[in-house]
Amino acid sequence: MSSTLKWLKLLADPTRVRIVRILSREKLSVAELQEILAMGQSRISSQLAQLKSGGLVEDERSGKHIFYQLFNPAGDETRALEKILAVVETAASEIPECSQDNDALALALAKRSDRARSYFDELAGKFGRNYVPGRSWKGLAETLLKLMAPGVVADLGAGEGTLAQLLAQRAEKVIAVDSSEKMVDFGVNLARKHGYSNLEYRLGDIQSPPIDNNSVDLSLFSQALHHAAKPQKALNEAFRITKPGGRVVVLDLLKHDFEEARELYADLWPGFAEVEMRRFLDCAGFEDIESAIVDKEPEYPHFQTLMAIARKPA
Repeated sequence: MSSTLKWLKLLADPTRVRIVRILSREKLSVAELQEILAMGQSRISSQLAQLKSGGLVEDERSGKHIFYQLFNPAGDETRALEKILAVVETAASEIPECSQDNDALALALAKRSDRARSYFDELAGKFGRNYVPGRSWKGLAETLLKLMAPGVVADLGAGEGTLAQLLAQRAEKVIAVDSSEKMVDFGVNLARKHGYSNLEYRLGDIQSPPIDNNSVDLSLFSQALHHAAKPQKALNEAFRITKPGGRVVVLDLLKHDFEEARELYADLWPGFAEVEMRRFLDCAGFEDIESAIVDKEPEYPHFQTLMAIARKPA
């Protein structure tokens, strides 16, 4: 079978089309491909193995890492590869995910060049792995909260309000919104018990929170967006209620393949790709968007936490 026919056969799969398309732009590691495609390692490794076996992709070791790139042709195969890449670009127009692959690639390359972030990502991964007396995430969180003055805060999808009560220690006012009547009742009683007069619970949907326009300094979603039927609408509403110059913070799951989460935790979405979250915030109208993967659970299914912060234009 000629190279062209083998390559065309490989490109019958949309995932392999996406991989070939981004590798035609940059040499990448499996970890970077995971981030760009928002897929698990085993799935990507399987597709790469087929592309490598078919002679369309080759790998190269650089230190501890293995990078994948398109086959470097010679002679007649150069023209054949050019034709294949033209087919890939045509096929990409029929694959919805390809529209965000370029943005995801740019983000992955920016992270590659950000050595400081890489260092702190590695450091954060070690935090808590070994016991150190008196050190905990809770202790650090409470210390940082004491150092900040967040003004008026909307905790959207607050649940029982653990985070809302931490924020109430320092904020001017915290409005905790949740769609569960039982959660709201529980939170109200807990706030009363602990004497938080500046913490108000409201029954409502994060896609239409009962909060006035331009009235909060900080809108916060902590593991709430993946429960929203329309995450974009929820972020549009966060833009509505946030004051000009105010901020939004999102903590949510990075996109994963653990489908059981829908049944176990009533999740509507399997997390979000980092580039997808940035696009949501941009479409809502926020600017100065920053994002990072801030945690990875050591136990299966190894959920990762995505953090995104943005500002509403003044």
